[in-house]
Amino acid sequence: TVWTHSQGVFPLRKSIAEMLRMPDERVSCIHVEGSGCYGHNAADDAAADAALIARAFPDRPVRVQWMREQEHMWEPYGPAMLTSVKASLDGSGNIVEWEYDVMSNSHSTRPGGAGNLLPAWHLDAPFTQAVPKPIPLPEGGGDRNAIPLYKFPNARVVHRFVASMPIRVSALRALGAYMNVFSIESFMDELAQAAAADPVEFRLRHLDDARAREVISLAATRFGWSTYTKAPGRGRGFAFARYKNLGAYLAVALEVDVDRESGLARILRAVAAVDSGQAVNPDGIRNQIEGGIIQSASWTLYEQVTFDTAAITSADWSRYPMVRFPEIPESIDVHVVDRPGQPFLGTGEAAQGPTAAAIANAVASASGARIRDLPLDRKRLKAAIHV
Repeated sequence: TVWTHSQGVFPLRKSIAEMLRMPDERVSCIHVEGSGCYGHNAADDAAADAALIARAFPDRPVRVQWMREQEHMWEPYGPAMLTSVKASLDGSGNIVEWEYDVMSNSHSTRPGGAGNLLPAWHLDAPFTQAVPKPIPLPEGGGDRNAIPLYKFPNARVVHRFVASMPIRVSALRALGAYMNVFSIESFMDELAQAAAADPVEFRLRHLDDARAREVISLAATRFGWSTYTKAPGRGRGFAFARYKNLGAYLAVALEVDVDRESGLARILRAVAAVDSGQAVNPDGIRNQIEGGIIQSASWTLYEQVTFDTAAITSADWSRYPMVRFPEIPESIDVHVVDRPGQPFLGTGEAAQGPTAAAIANAVASASGARIRDLPLDRKRLKAAIHV
């Protein structure tokens, strides 16, 4: 019997039984509460460690706890992604051609049997990880949200799947939607600038989805977009997406302050509008969006796995910084559009991509520097503004 904070006790049970080469019915996995997991962490690996040690020491209780450094260096990581996007505008400033290319690893390797458990790789008779496969749309993995909701006369979207990499990867909250929306919505701002158009108006002119238009207009209005006065060192940013193109609609506007000397970008306030269909629990929706904005801000401004030719080097909090309470926006205002009688729409991962793009757009507005690599940390920002 294994007590574990795994997200999937039944697939884990099957994987451990395979690793121990015993029938499934001889293994029991019982779920216990653990810390938050936004994708695929080391919970399954720690459970497999415990099972192997318990087999070596029968009739004795075994407790396995990975230390922070061990988890940072050995858990699965969010997949690498590389995007390329180009477009053409007509004489009226409308997009007439769109081309998008995304290269990415697998965004989920579970359930994967014993070959997906790190300890099973190091047995005398080791198991090997199955070759990952792409997740088909509409769910998608690396191509999740690669197809924009905007209406373009000519569009081409290509997903180039990279099956293997030297570093183990798996799911991270929102999967490919985070990077794809960041790329698409950052480029929409660049195109708006090329068309000498307001970023909000530019998005609206390329949308015929009434619900999308409503959340965009609502977020812009509640932010005070049309009356915004830019102060030195500050800028505003906007972004929109419909999660998976079939989940919740979300638009976010935010304001940042960029300290040119330190390279620090700080979010001052954020305003979001979300349409999740019929809102069964409006407070729960707000909580999901508020948390998603904060988490995405941490990814976008701070977080990065680093490595050299031998190992992961971001082994502790000093080398893997995250957002802290003093850096959280002073206000996050979430407006829920209720649609009584309409289908419920998934909301839990709707904020990640739009928040990243809105931050990048706001940083560009504040600093004059368009940064296309993540995270937008101090070093990268200072280099971009030549400080």
